[in-house]
Amino acid sequence: MKGFIGDIESLTEENRNFRRVLYTGRNLQLVLMALKPGEEIGLEVHDDRDQFFRVENGKGEVLIDGVSTPIKGDDGIIVPAGAQHNIINTGDELLQLYTIYGPPEHIDGTVHPTKVDAEAAHEHFDGRTTE
Repeated sequence: MKGFIGDIESLTEENRNFRRVLYTGRNLQLVLMALKPGEEIGLEVHDDRDQFFRVENGKGEVLIDGVSTPIKGDDGIIVPAGAQHNIINTGDELLQLYTIYGPPEHIDGTVHPTKVDAEAAHEHFDGRTTE
C-alpha cells in the first residue's frame, strides 16, 4: 500500500470543485472543498464520526451546535461527533479547505464541481478504497 503523500496545501489551493475526494482508506477519507462567496456546506450532523477541517484560503464562519465562529486561512477546526455544523463562505473569494473524517462517506474519486452537483448525486461510500 502507498497511502497518500502530497502537497496538501497546493492541492487545496488549486482545487476549484465543491468536493473532490483525494483518498479513501478503510477507516478514513480525505476530501478537498471550495466554497464560492456566500456558499455553504449545509447543516449536517454525523453521529458516528468526528471531523477535522483545515482552511487554506478565504474567510468564513463555522457553526457548531448554534455557536458561530469566524474562520480564515490557516485555521483548523474539529467538529465532534453528534454536533450540528456548517461552514459558510462569508468572503468575496473562494473558501478553500480540506477535511478528514472516518468512516468514509463518499465513493472514492468523487468530484462534484458544484454544490448543485453534490446535492443531485445520491452517492454513498460503496466500500471500495483508493488502494
